Amino acid sequence: MDRESNEIAVGLDIGTTKIVAMVGRYNEYGKMEVLGVGKSKSLGVHRGVVNNITQTIQSIQQAVQEAEGISGHKIEKVTVGIAGQHIRSLQHSDYITRTTADEVIDERDIDMLCNQVHKLVMLPGEEILHVLPQEYKVDGQAEIKEPVGMFGGRLEANFHVVVGQVTSIRNIGRCVKNSGLELSDVTLEPLASADAVLSQEEKEAGVALIDIGGGTTDLAIFKDGIIRHTAVIPFGGNVITEDIKEGCSIIEKQAELLKIKFGSAWPGENKDNEIVSIPGLRGREPKEITLKNLSKIIHARVVEIVEQVFLEIKNYGYESPKKKLIAGIVLTGGGSQLRHLKQLVEYITGMDTRIGYPNEHLAGNSDSETTSPMYATAVGLVMDGLAHIERNKKTQKVEVEVQQKTEEMTPDNTEEYAVEKEENYKEEEVKPRKNILEKWTEKFKDFLDNAE
Repeated sequence: MDRESNEIAVGLDIGTTKIVAMVGRYNEYGKMEVLGVGKSKSLGVHRGVVNNITQTIQSIQQAVQEAEGISGHKIEKVTVGIAGQHIRSLQHSDYITRTTADEVIDERDIDMLCNQVHKLVMLPGEEILHVLPQEYKVDGQAEIKEPVGMFGGRLEANFHVVVGQVTSIRNIGRCVKNSGLELSDVTLEPLASADAVLSQEEKEAGVALIDIGGGTTDLAIFKDGIIRHTAVIPFGGNVITEDIKEGCSIIEKQAELLKIKFGSAWPGENKDNEIVSIPGLRGREPKEITLKNLSKIIHARVVEIVEQVFLEIKNYGYESPKKKLIAGIVLTGGGSQLRHLKQLVEYITGMDTRIGYPNEHLAGNSDSETTSPMYATAVGLVMDGLAHIERNKKTQKVEVEVQQKTEEMTPDNTEEYAVEKEENYKEEEVKPRKNILEKWTEKFKDFLDNAE
């Protein structure tokens, strides 16, 4: 696999607690190599939504500069993840009736069907982010994965439609643009995390990915290799820290440290006499906190988060035999590192659970920091950026081949013949299918340019 060394992609994960810029490229074995990671404290983002543009821009610039320094590459284009409490998803089915039933179904028919879904009327201020086809039906024949090349008059499909708020998305685009960067792609964060930590077998068997971040918890459910359900729950690790702060009357910094160093999601673990002493503020007496109390506070909040996620899994209908999630649950994100969380999730849901590390597609020599669940979304965004580059290369390759074929077939004496042939070839071959997201990104870029 011959890959040029300059083909780098950059993932920008704008989270509630941290902003990560990750630079990566494929090595000669087709695995992803991380060249540099920059991270900064996220100021100006609340529950996945930007609420202070100036501070967010500063945080983005800081993370990008650090990543540039470590990787030695200038960062110009980034793939950005979108999450936040405003994201919701719905199921929708639509159909088109083809006028030429005696011709085979091609990409244009599928594009036409997808574009029809984009015309769905949303609530005021909402916009469709992703239209993900699930299964197709051709003339009533169900469960078709790829209808291209089949004959049929009526083409139907079930779609998973992801919807978000226009203003939130525009604000993220604005922050990226004002940081001196170009937005090359926009991806839903749960989908990026899923790319990074799930194997194809798990997606086929049926799996629920739970990404516990600082401000939000994202859920993505796969079955038969297709995304079936997505949801963003507006709770994350920050609310646990907040509860510790309130319950123990200490400052946030101490609460966060307590959670990371001594926190556990299972209260039965700690003995009554295990105590942590916390220095008091400005000469005040130190505070003594029992670990049993600490884990009771954490347990109460974690149970609430897990039950909210479990409710979404129930809404998907995982109990019916066809929708069974054989691979169970995969936990990722910074919040998944809480001690005994895996056991608690198994206890509440009764499903097999593992912690997801984003090393599924990473080169073997990646350092332990990069393979931490905290970086799952960033790794997924870089992978998405690299896939985008590959798609563009294929498009260019087809164009070059068309050019060469045209030149070979052109008689020396007529230029008109060349023009005519070239157009025919272009019609036939240079129509690589753009995925819906790419089209949406293009629309979104125009939208941003006009908004300024």
